[in-house]
Amino acid sequence: MKLNQLIAVMQSVKKRAADEKTKIYKQIQKPELFQGLSRTYSPKDEEGHVYPPESQKVTYKAGDALEAFSRACQDLFDSALTQDEANTSARANITLDDGTVIASDVPVTYLMFLDKQLTDIRTFISHIPILPIDEDWEYDSNRGFYVTRPRETTKTKKVQEFVIAAEATEHHPAQVKEVTNDVVEGTWSLVKFSGALPQSELDEMRLRLDALQKAVIKAREEANSIEITRRTISNNIFDYLFGQR
Repeated sequence: MKLNQLIAVMQSVKKRAADEKTKIYKQIQKPELFQGLSRTYSPKDEEGHVYPPESQKVTYKAGDALEAFSRACQDLFDSALTQDEANTSARANITLDDGTVIASDVPVTYLMFLDKQLTDIRTFISHIPILPIDEDWEYDSNRGFYVTRPRETTKTKKVQEFVIAAEATEHHPAQVKEVTNDVVEGTWSLVKFSGALPQSELDEMRLRLDALQKAVIKAREEANSIEITRRTISNNIFDYLFGQR
């Protein structure tokens, strides 16, 4: 038998044991099943009335409950020991498709742990902020984040001036009116900063994550394919706890 075959049936083994134990729990909580009696009547005088005997059989014995409980646990206890012992020797290398070995001789229990952690890392990466694509960004190694090139815009202000609308004549004075003009006051220079990452860099991370997770799953399957030897422990445990019956 291989470890992965045992893993495949462990859930059903656990469920079967749980169902059987629940059934026994319910039985032992019915004290009337454990009780019996035999009641007979003897008249004082020979001519006295004779009442019929009464009896009640014991329908369930504590010893039967102990034996049933032991049987219910037997496969679970032995299978769990077999699996845990096999896990101590189930190991494999984490090797990428290009032959790069990330780690050697990794226990299968750690491979299962790592697979879950990589799933959590994927969720984490998916929430990393991305640089806006409507800007041209350059990495500033001195600052440690991305910056844009300076973008200059003019700053204007409103200036009121008086201009001659009509020149003076011999009969009329000059006509003057007030106008408002936009006058350049200065220049804004805008540089944007961002601690986000480029989309391309995050895409590359996801590709590496895919490759690593694939290697971990492959290693886990390889480790789980080892041949195992069935171990037994349940008889020793329950013979000690309940006594040999």
